Amino acid sequence: MAGRRLLFVGLDALGAGLVFERLREVMPALGALRARGCHGPLRSCAPPVTVPAWTCMLSGRDPGELGLYGFRLRDRGGYALRTVRGTDVRAKRVFDHLGEQGAHVVVLFVPPSSPPPPVRGVSAACLLHTEGAWTAPASLGPLLEARFGPYVPDVVEGRQRPDEETLLRLLAATRQRFAIARELWRSERPDALFVVDTAPDRVLHAWLRHLDPSHPRHDPAAPIAERVVGYFAALDEQLEALLALAGSDCTVIVASDHGVRPRLGAVRVNEWLLRQGWLVLRIDRPAQPVALRPQDVDWSRTRAWAEGGYHARLWLNVRGREREGIVAGRAFDGVLEALEVSLRELGQQPGVGGAQVVRPERLYRRTLGVPPDLMVFFGGLSMRADGRVGGSQTLVVDADGRGHDDANHDWDGMFVMAGPALRSRGPIEGLRLFDVGPTCLAHAGLRPPEDWLGRVVP
Repeated sequence: MAGRRLLFVGLDALGAGLVFERLREVMPALGALRARGCHGPLRSCAPPVTVPAWTCMLSGRDPGELGLYGFRLRDRGGYALRTVRGTDVRAKRVFDHLGEQGAHVVVLFVPPSSPPPPVRGVSAACLLHTEGAWTAPASLGPLLEARFGPYVPDVVEGRQRPDEETLLRLLAATRQRFAIARELWRSERPDALFVVDTAPDRVLHAWLRHLDPSHPRHDPAAPIAERVVGYFAALDEQLEALLALAGSDCTVIVASDHGVRPRLGAVRVNEWLLRQGWLVLRIDRPAQPVALRPQDVDWSRTRAWAEGGYHARLWLNVRGREREGIVAGRAFDGVLEALEVSLRELGQQPGVGGAQVVRPERLYRRTLGVPPDLMVFFGGLSMRADGRVGGSQTLVVDADGRGHDDANHDWDGMFVMAGPALRSRGPIEGLRLFDVGPTCLAHAGLRPPEDWLGRVVP
């Protein structure tokens, strides 16, 4: 394969404003990389969610073409959702194209990759890993664990215990991921290495209030605030050590899949559907908020239901499409339009902050899998979508029942690139997440597929 070696480092959830401005002094290695290359905000995909975003970035496809609309997806005909698996990704990603041209690649922790993806080289599973071998080949895992300890795919305790112990575990996870990346850069001598660290996302969800002055609960003087800043200083040290191994003749890209913004509350979208008569339960309305379970829904009288999260996904209960559908196909357009209008009206209610309602078929080039009929972004992404039903009649609440969380996802991540063949220098405007994949291929000496989204950063 002609072209220079490529090092891709993904830092989940880091926005340009955060790392280029507020954390600039404690992240000098990233600053030095910016100084010798180009950088700018990186507009994410819709939705700006980890699983589709990393896949879009490295595949040149939008979420609809991938059939990935969040962390969870529906299997056709059913009402339940399941966690995305690595085998749900059927599009070729950058590392697949490189391997086909003879490149030796190392792919570490790139979502979604559970099981670890088969590549021309070695790979390791991402935060979604639960069981089985976490590396390919499987024999590599025990060797790495003998040196770096048991593999830690994720640290989720920040929602329940946003304390110093959890922060230390996140720092340990970051150090483990970068240590593995450095070891495999040395031992495998790959043409390209891809590594994604999702720990920054967990840190920001737990402690954004200490870093963002616009946060309504901003508290820079809290005892843990200094240690949160220290986490990002330590992250930068890990990046610096990896960059030192890469050397000046390597093309380096550091990017994030989305940013974060202060979470101001949550909109109880299924409770609203219940109150408006779109959703009907077969059980008594719960006294306390509970997750909506398919078995608790009276599908013979339900026209629509939703999945909560960083944004809302809504489906109509369509006859012939869903097992117990009641909305006739000829009525679909009218029913969907009525729901869309009502959701925009919901957005005008006090505390909601607006509702951006999107039809996937109008947003994406194709819609594979089981796409939602509507996606809704509340409050400009400052508000979560709460999928629970029951309890208080209040539609706008402080939390969505998932535990402590300071942040919701935001549209813009960040991009930094440096290398001897790079012609661009300094700030770049208008960068999109889809530009990263073609840029990786071009700087590795390959022509990006003509049907890929995005442009090459020269």
